[in-house]
Amino acid sequence: MNLEDAELESHEAKFINEFSVWIHRAIVVYNNAHEHNGIILREQIESEGHGAKKKTNTWLDVILSLIRFAKDNRSFFTFVLKNIHSGYNKINWTRTISGTTAVVQNDSPVYLNPVNKKRQINFDEELIVIFFSILNYVAERFGFKTEIPFGFPLIKGAKFERYIDGFGRRRLRQIKYKYFSDVATRLWDLCYAFFDKAYQIKTATDNREYLLAKSFHIVFEAMIEELIGDNDVPKGLKEQADGKLVDHFYTYDGLLINREEDNDIYYIGDSKYYKIGSKPGKESVYKQYTYARNVIQWNLNLFLNPVEKEEEKDRYRKIQLRDDVTEGYNIIPNFFISANIDPITLSYEDRTVRREGQENICRQFENRLYDRDTLIVSHYDVNFLFVLSLYARDNAGAKAQWKADVRRKFREEIQGMLRDRFEFYAMTAHPDVDGEKWLKENFQEVLGKTYSPFLDKKVFSLALDKDDKYKAENDVLIASLKENFYVVPCPLGTEPTARIAEERQIVGDVNSPAADKGLFLFGIVNKMKVGKDGQPEISKEYITFSKYKATDFVMRNMPSGDIAKVKYFVPMFDGGIAGYYEITGISFGMRQKETKDVNGNEVIVPMPCLNIKLGKYTPFGIHTAEVPKFRNWNGQIHTAEEVLLLYNSANQPITQGSNINL
Repeated sequence: MNLEDAELESHEAKFINEFSVWIHRAIVVYNNAHEHNGIILREQIESEGHGAKKKTNTWLDVILSLIRFAKDNRSFFTFVLKNIHSGYNKINWTRTISGTTAVVQNDSPVYLNPVNKKRQINFDEELIVIFFSILNYVAERFGFKTEIPFGFPLIKGAKFERYIDGFGRRRLRQIKYKYFSDVATRLWDLCYAFFDKAYQIKTATDNREYLLAKSFHIVFEAMIEELIGDNDVPKGLKEQADGKLVDHFYTYDGLLINREEDNDIYYIGDSKYYKIGSKPGKESVYKQYTYARNVIQWNLNLFLNPVEKEEEKDRYRKIQLRDDVTEGYNIIPNFFISANIDPITLSYEDRTVRREGQENICRQFENRLYDRDTLIVSHYDVNFLFVLSLYARDNAGAKAQWKADVRRKFREEIQGMLRDRFEFYAMTAHPDVDGEKWLKENFQEVLGKTYSPFLDKKVFSLALDKDDKYKAENDVLIASLKENFYVVPCPLGTEPTARIAEERQIVGDVNSPAADKGLFLFGIVNKMKVGKDGQPEISKEYITFSKYKATDFVMRNMPSGDIAKVKYFVPMFDGGIAGYYEITGISFGMRQKETKDVNGNEVIVPMPCLNIKLGKYTPFGIHTAEVPKFRNWNGQIHTAEEVLLLYNSANQPITQGSNINL
């Protein structure tokens, strides 16, 4: 771009003028912080000379010349200051005696209001005030290291912004012809060029500064690391054992609950200085997965392998990624950070946004968030201009504040991404159920879906994928869990205590069917039988079961399995199931069966059967569910989980709404 001929809007011109200053400052800050870095080349600083006048290429030229002038002309400022204050505050006795009243004390006059020498407007002083006000501005705005040794009343804040907006040029033109010395004239030229940004000043073409960053992406990584990363990271986490080097690593509040104490988790970030809008390549994504796997193993080794106590690892021992009860793994936030710029506003405002729908997921099993092999890498864009200006100022307080803000924002954005993909619940066992024992005995059902992040270690988090293809599976699991646990929705980041207490008040201290290892016996209830007149008719047994008022049942075929543990009876009629009865008693009996002998004659043969006394009836849900090949289930014995799985995964319900009534 030819700045002399370019037609720029005011905000575009301002951007061009400032941008080179910010880049210069960022490179300088990086170079000062990383000695022998090998990527920054720097030659002698440029100074204004007595050569031919030329237009300055950038605002940076003017600022560097102003700073150089302050260093090289200390004697000039001292001389002017001495002249300004020469005789100042000296009492004018002639005017004091003639114009004021004296008080006589001990025969001597005492003048309470002496007349001082009046101070006149000094244009040298005004120019110096403007000059040092400029130095103060570039120090606060851009982070240049400058010294202002004299106690002049500087122009600051909104008043100085007025100078930048045009008043500075007008005021300097008004006092221009008050200066005659070469030094004062050069100072006026520099100050005017600062406000004008295109004014011709004398520069020496044979003495320039060359500042070159050969690999600016490394500078960008250093900027992000300085602004978000931890410095005191133990070996093995950032500098990993397989030779990989993580760009950014820090510990911060975990994702599952909002509390600070003993809740930290590892955060892994990678800077990408790509063209705006570009996506990380497959190799970069795979590296992020590897980083996370290495971090998980490093954490496990703290607890699995005997190690000597090292002070730098003490706070990392508070982080335990694996929960021994559920064998679930905590979520490790893993993300890319890219640079972005708003091409319309060219704003330097803080703007950090997540690229929605661009999450990369690595897993071995579906629908398992709390699994060691389920790793999610998200992607965030930061405003490059904001990050550049914050790093370039090198203000420790401002950097610390943004570090706290952006870490909180990254956490909230990652939580938002997880909420978009998963439903979160909290669950705790019924009073009559040993929750840990149940989870171990039903390990396969909840593996990778449960974890224990809460203060109450008897309360577990349940995460289920929202994708419709998992809906049936998730419904079955929740129904099964509710037989033994209080299960309540628990949004990510919230404590579940109040929600569980409310659910317990609604459900009560229930007796869980599987708590005492009670099993369920299946039996077919035949609808039709042959009447006395030889015509088919509906059996009385079917009528009582269809009204859910049965009191007994005769099982004509002996069940397969140990009937001693059977406590519930599941009647199957019309090809489906709707609920179960408590068994109050079981006795063996004999029934008469008509058959034919070898000669084809009809004979009556005694056959064993079970006489089952039935108690309270409990429905599974609000409909009767059809069971495929239901006759194969006759006489079978199953657990509560297996029964609920059958009910919830069965075909479409036979009857919607209320239960069947004849």
